[in-house]
Amino acid sequence: MALAILIVDDSPAMRKFIGRVVRLAGFVDAECVEAADGKEALAWLEKRNVDVILTDINMPHMNGEALMQELQRNGTLLHTPAVVISTDATRDRVHRMLELGAKGYIAKPFCPEALREKLDRILGEKHGGPN
Repeated sequence: MALAILIVDDSPAMRKFIGRVVRLAGFVDAECVEAADGKEALAWLEKRNVDVILTDINMPHMNGEALMQELQRNGTLLHTPAVVISTDATRDRVHRMLELGAKGYIAKPFCPEALREKLDRILGEKHGGPN
């Protein structure tokens, strides 16, 4: 079964870019589904499971921190790892998101290798990622 990745970002261009980076990182068969904010992400997660969530923080309607709080509250993070990808890389923000259950934090702009390293660490070979 192909790897399913939920990309949560309010910028359509950034969602497409992250999807391309996922493939450049070696996850060529990954199915990337997209959400424009935390509310859309939660709606997706009600319909189907994903293997990993890649989320921004600063979004309208429901930001990434509120999304992480909701995922933690309903137990989703026990089974679905989340990685934050954000321009906000202050020490306090990184600490807060990791405290909320994020398995990794990547500062924008980023290179494919940074994402590959995080996905390899989180998902490993069982999902067909590179070594």
